[in-house]
Order: sequence, then C-alpha cells, then structure tokens
Amino acid sequence: MFTVPVIDIAPYVDPYGGPAERAEVARLLDIACSEVGFIQVVGHGVSQNTIDGLTDALDAFYELPLETKKHYARPGENRGYSPPKSESLSMSLGVAAANQMNDFYEAFTVGSERGWFAGVDLPVRSYPDNTWPTDAAPRFRTGVEAWFNEARRVSRVLLTAFTDALGLADGYFDGLIDHSIDALKMNNYTLPEGEIEVAGALTGMGAHTDFGILTVLWADRVPGLQVLDGGGVWRDVQPAEGALIVNLGDAMARWTNDRWRSTIHRVDPPVVDGRIIRRRSAAFFFDGNHDAVIETLPGCSRTDRPGYPPITIADNINAKLAGMKSGIAPVGAEREAQRLGVAQAT
Repeated sequence: MFTVPVIDIAPYVDPYGGPAERAEVARLLDIACSEVGFIQVVGHGVSQNTIDGLTDALDAFYELPLETKKHYARPGENRGYSPPKSESLSMSLGVAAANQMNDFYEAFTVGSERGWFAGVDLPVRSYPDNTWPTDAAPRFRTGVEAWFNEARRVSRVLLTAFTDALGLADGYFDGLIDHSIDALKMNNYTLPEGEIEVAGALTGMGAHTDFGILTVLWADRVPGLQVLDGGGVWRDVQPAEGALIVNLGDAMARWTNDRWRSTIHRVDPPVVDGRIIRRRSAAFFFDGNHDAVIETLPGCSRTDRPGYPPITIADNINAKLAGMKSGIAPVGAEREAQRLGVAQAT
C-alpha cells in the first residue's frame, strides 16, 4: 500500500537525541527517500505562531485586487508575483501540457540575495534582490521572513540527517550549501475575480519534480497534492496534523544516482459546484550553492545504472525555470519526463 511515512525528526533538533535515536531517524529517512521520495515530518520545532504569521501574510497579500498584485510581478525572474496561468510546471520536464501556461495557481516568490553573503561574488540571476509589497500588505514581509528562517533551519536539520543516512562524513555538504540558493514560493490556488467559474481544462500545478536538494512544504489540509507512485499511479497526499511535507529534489536524486527519488507530483485542488476550493501552500526550496557540482556521491555508484552527467546547481535550476516560465524544454530531464509519460498513458 502506498503511504507517505510520518517521521519524528526531534532527535536531530536541538536539544539533540542520543546516537541510537539519531541512527533510527536516519534509517527511516533512508527507507522513505528510497521508496517514496516524500516524507511527513513532525518534531520539527516550528511554532504555531510562526505558521499563523505565514497564513496571515498570505491572506493579506492574496486578498488584494489582481491589478494591485500585478505591480509586484517580475516576468522571467524567480522573484515577485506570478499571476494565474502564467506558468506551466510540466514544461520544467520538457512535457507540454494540453494548454501551456495554464496552471491556475498564483504565487509570490522570495529567496536568497547576493547581499546576504559578504565577500562572495555571486551571479544576480541566481541571487536577485527580493520584491516586498510593503505598501499594499504591510504585515506580509514580517510573517514571510519568520517562516523563511524556520524552513531554512528545518532544511539544514534534514540535510544533517541525510548525511548520516547516506553514510557520509559529518559536514560533507557544508561547502556545497554555504551560499545556498534558497527560495520560498507561496502559492494560492484560485482564479481571479470574474473567472471563478471553471471552463475548460485547467491544471492547479502541473506535474513536475522539484529542482534542488529538498523541499519543505506547509500546506492547508485541503485535498489537491498528488504524488506519482512507482507504478505510474497518482496518489493523494494530505498533510497530517502538525506535519510538514518534505520531498527530495533533482539535485539529491542526481547526487545519489537515483538511490533516492525525486518524485513527480502535481496539485489539483477539488472543484465543487463549478468552483475551486481554495488551497494555500508555501514551498521552501533548499537548492544549494549556484556553483556546486552535482555528481555521483561516494557509495552511490551502480554497475547497472550510469551516473548523471555533472551539472552545476545553477545550470540545472535555470534550465528548468526556463521550461516553466518560457516553455523552453530543458536538456537532461529525460528520466523524469519518461516517468511522467508513463503516468499520462495510464
């Protein structure tokens, strides 16, 4: 039976558990990452106040008129506001949707800036400045930054546990994440006023894999998230009470030569009486340094499966963003695209 396991990561959260407790968490994570690629984590230490601050921030911004929100759009960049039907996530795998740029979610993205890393020469394309709707939604930035910092902490906790699960030396990834491209994409599944009645084929968020190391997701406990299982069947996943959903990205799958799974997923919130049930989510993407090279990790080589060709974090992300935002199919996404093709045929 398909399940997304619930794992208590408290032994890796300060105050730390003992070696045996941590080893058991690492063992469970290894199984989940190998078999499913998705995990529900509890014991993460994120307070309800922080989550409430995030949801208040989302409501404050998304309740604004569409024309006001569009003032914060930055077309072609992975920052700022993205209106409904301006992206097609399935094209990040080079798989065209029936109607490109028809994902009906709207989103707001913030992330790492060059100015956060003194003395490091970083490309503006990977580390652009953020846009904040301070005038239109004064409490937005405070709530978002508090959540961003907590999600960033949880992602580093998980990477420590992953290092143990893979049998790597302590601190193995430190030099690959010390100026990580971290991005928070806050999604609102809805349609603008005047277009609420559903007409024709629409996609909440097209089928895709995430691009980086791992994703930490908060979401409303509303149906919509679906995960592609190993047999090519879409499975519904809904957050457990108090849990954060974590999934692996393409960088980790490539590093482990598919020992661990970057699982294809999509979002289609339910439609009732011709209207979409609103669903909010906030996906924190822990992507790694722009110049970190993704190549097979020690202990992950296989005689039956050649490793992926080396690629930098930035090149991998930029190729997939170009697919998502501009419809340009990326090179090197053949394994993921093949799995999605199987699902579309079933």
